[in-house]
Amino acid sequence: MTNIILATDSYKQSHFLQYPPQARAISAYGESRPNDFSDEVLFFGLQPFLIDYLGKSISEADIAEAELICEAHGVPFNSGGWDAILVDYDGYLPIEISALPEGVVAPAGVPLFQVVNTDDRMPWLTTFIETALLRAIWYPTTVATLSWKCAQLIGAGLERSSDDPAGQLPFKLHDFGARGVSSGESAGLGGMAHLVNFAGTDTLEGIMAARRYYGAEMPGFSIPAAEHSTMTSWGREGEADAYENMLDAFEGEGKIVAVVSDSYDLDNAVESIWGGSLKDKVLARKGTLVVRPDSGDPVETPARVLAKLWDIFGGSINAKGYRVLHPNVRVIQGDGMNITSIGRLVDRVIQDGFAIDNIAFGMGGGLLQSVNRDTLRFAMKANAMRDADGQWHDVSKKPATDPSKASKAGRQAVAFENGQMVARRADALDGAEDLLEPVWRNGKLLVSRSFDEVRERAKF
Repeated sequence: MTNIILATDSYKQSHFLQYPPQARAISAYGESRPNDFSDEVLFFGLQPFLIDYLGKSISEADIAEAELICEAHGVPFNSGGWDAILVDYDGYLPIEISALPEGVVAPAGVPLFQVVNTDDRMPWLTTFIETALLRAIWYPTTVATLSWKCAQLIGAGLERSSDDPAGQLPFKLHDFGARGVSSGESAGLGGMAHLVNFAGTDTLEGIMAARRYYGAEMPGFSIPAAEHSTMTSWGREGEADAYENMLDAFEGEGKIVAVVSDSYDLDNAVESIWGGSLKDKVLARKGTLVVRPDSGDPVETPARVLAKLWDIFGGSINAKGYRVLHPNVRVIQGDGMNITSIGRLVDRVIQDGFAIDNIAFGMGGGLLQSVNRDTLRFAMKANAMRDADGQWHDVSKKPATDPSKASKAGRQAVAFENGQMVARRADALDGAEDLLEPVWRNGKLLVSRSFDEVRERAKF
């Protein structure tokens, strides 16, 4: 699955025969078109594609394999073009990619990147990589945008109810999505995208991706936590012993341990075990117990647990007038969480008089898998053709059946106008700075982004 010549749609193998004979270069841009999900997008994930895919040169074996496959598959093969890339460019694709800085939050409809071939013999190459390039960008950008919107939502709740909103936010949304995605690569890219906005994760592939592609040292953290197998293996009669073992095994100053508590009867666990036989031990610990409901209504159930824990353990009233549980107990809700239910739960917790300090949120497949290319309406379209005389000609589409799919004509640029990022034609910048910066050319990474830089840029 690493042969870039085959990482495309079958029909693109025939496109070298379809461009006008006078074509020398094709320019194409990628964007998130205006959509119903978000007016803004957090651009992220280009650098891994450049390193892992474009950073690997094609070989004679790759060309031979692709030619054999295309012949048997029924599509033409551009052997002359690929041989020239192998001989003249050591197997690296002669293309240039310009892009906005990763981590930037841009309005939908603004070009995020632009591609052009650098060899006049290969105008077909720009759109040949559309499939792989667009796939590499839409997914981490969409997950990063979803996570960013959750950060705004939770952050607003913290601003309203917490004495320490900035300190609380990084660990308020935890990634539990590794098992719910389609591949390990998805776990890496999606898990890393979430870490742009938060520091809580159980997706180790995301940690490793951020380290490999952006030089992060340790971008995410987790805690010891129970699952149903470790609790139910004690048997129903041993439920209290299982919980006590968790308290004893992970005792220590500042230690946090999460315990799933709905294996049998959540209300009984809260009232009779955590608030009964183990209450003194919970209060005597130097660490924090996080009670995790994992079934029932995703809003009503954690709200009920919060209320019960307050009745049992008490707490304090903060400077904003909201209740904060005793520091030894907290709640996390991971079941049924998505951006809508998180919003409902934030509102409910505040409505009940509790600070958002008391609760953390977790998302699994809803964070890393319940997105697709149409969530942010991603597209990559040709926008200009340069001819043999060096003249650029506009290229665009404007379907009468769906005007929202109209594409931009002419080489693109992005500039600030009245404090807003806007799309402009490159030939109409009028002295403004083009924010689309060359980041890749002919097999070389021109700009390397660090994870800290991306995170800082994404802050709202």
